[in-house]
Amino acid sequence: MNECIFCKIINGEISSKTVYEDEFVIGFEDINPMAPVHILVIPKYHLSSTESVDSQNSFYISKVFEAIPKISKIKNLDRGYRVVTNTGEDSGQTVKHIHFHILGGKTLDLKMC
Repeated sequence: MNECIFCKIINGEISSKTVYEDEFVIGFEDINPMAPVHILVIPKYHLSSTESVDSQNSFYISKVFEAIPKISKIKNLDRGYRVVTNTGEDSGQTVKHIHFHILGGKTLDLKMC
């Protein structure tokens, strides 16, 4: 994916403030944080959104969810955090590479929209 900004981060073409990385996943600070802690977690395998997850590639999503508790410990989110993903334009998805937002570091509003 030559034009994907997240693929460029994975490939080291664009720098990020990485907080976690393993063979399958990278987690880095969002450049426009919506909470005191706002980390983006992405699989290193390009999937455009939740609409492209299937039995052949869901392994990569499981790796994201295995990484999230590790990232929460790194960021000291012992009081809790929210995990959010957006799918499609109406949801606000601006980067067409599946990604999960970890939001925390304060008491979050219960309103979801």
